[in-house]
Amino acid sequence: MIVGIPKEIKNHEYRVGLTPGNVAEFIQHGHTVLVENNAGDAIGFTNEDYITAGAKIVSAAEEMFAKADMIIKVKEPQPNECKMLRKGQLLFTYLHLAPDPQQTRLLLESGCTAIAYEMVTDKKGRLPLLTPMSEVAGRLSVQAGAHCLEKAQGGSGVLLGGVPGVKSAKVVVIGGGVVGLNAIRMAIGMEAHVTVLDKSLDRLRELDDYFGPKLNCIYATKDNLEKYVQEADLVIGAVLVPGAAAPKLVTKEMIKAMKKGSVVVDVAIDQGGCFETSKPTTHQNPTYVVDGVVHYCVANMPGAVARTSTVALNNATLPFALELADKGYHQAIHDNVHLEHGLSVHRGMLTSLPVADALNMTYVAPKEALAMRDQAISA
Repeated sequence: MIVGIPKEIKNHEYRVGLTPGNVAEFIQHGHTVLVENNAGDAIGFTNEDYITAGAKIVSAAEEMFAKADMIIKVKEPQPNECKMLRKGQLLFTYLHLAPDPQQTRLLLESGCTAIAYEMVTDKKGRLPLLTPMSEVAGRLSVQAGAHCLEKAQGGSGVLLGGVPGVKSAKVVVIGGGVVGLNAIRMAIGMEAHVTVLDKSLDRLRELDDYFGPKLNCIYATKDNLEKYVQEADLVIGAVLVPGAAAPKLVTKEMIKAMKKGSVVVDVAIDQGGCFETSKPTTHQNPTYVVDGVVHYCVANMPGAVARTSTVALNNATLPFALELADKGYHQAIHDNVHLEHGLSVHRGMLTSLPVADALNMTYVAPKEALAMRDQAISA
């Protein structure tokens, strides 16, 4: 199989779909790898590194998209990239389609087959290709929030951990999953006063057992959300509904009731955001202010630490990507239900139920969509 690795073109996105080390794995399995010129150069993976690993360097994305059977990316394809995709081609990347009708439409029109990293599962029902970036984003959320609290950034001028004689800041984390866990670890490490809200009592018990008295574990009712958000210096939105749009848990009224100079960081922004006042921002212009509250809503947060993120992501994606290349996507999806869960678009059909529900579009079950291909071949 010919595997293509484009250079990411989203604002301040420096991650890359394959590291040189993982390129070498594909070469060892008998595949051809095309890497766009300088695709990894910004994070220290040079063209020479890729050539040494066995890849071929192509000068333009158009050439790579035209030749490759499988495209491995990091971020969702931008409109001009979607238009380069074709029928029968496989795209393996993050998609986040639920809040993005334009991308969904373009992928359907292309006729390609697209598997979303964020929907691939494992034997325990977890999301192994989303987990490493959730870990990075959770840790970054507190780092970014602490920076935004600085007076020069529009914040209230509060230091998260305080100093002797001065109280520490109040950090509220909404959601106790992978993002929330990593945000909590960072915030406690910085000696902030930390509260987590979650609807799962089992998860709250797990977090309480892990962190003990350092963490305040609260059941997430509307009243509790209002109370703790209003008192917070920093709120981290760490809510995930796999594949679906994030619920708007923090309303405009709750934001308006917060202290001036407080900060919200919406890690759920890739799925539409969990604050009613959220809108996507970029690393170039990461914040804006609503009712005196600083909003940090960067849609590709892990791109800020692109080398760490690339290596962490590649560690997780390699086994799945190799299976797709070795077997072809049709056989790989047939053999591996976890890849089937990630199948989002196939030959003009939308095969992700949460996305279809979010966008009010027609859903075709993955097995049904793939069977149509089998019927066409037998005919």
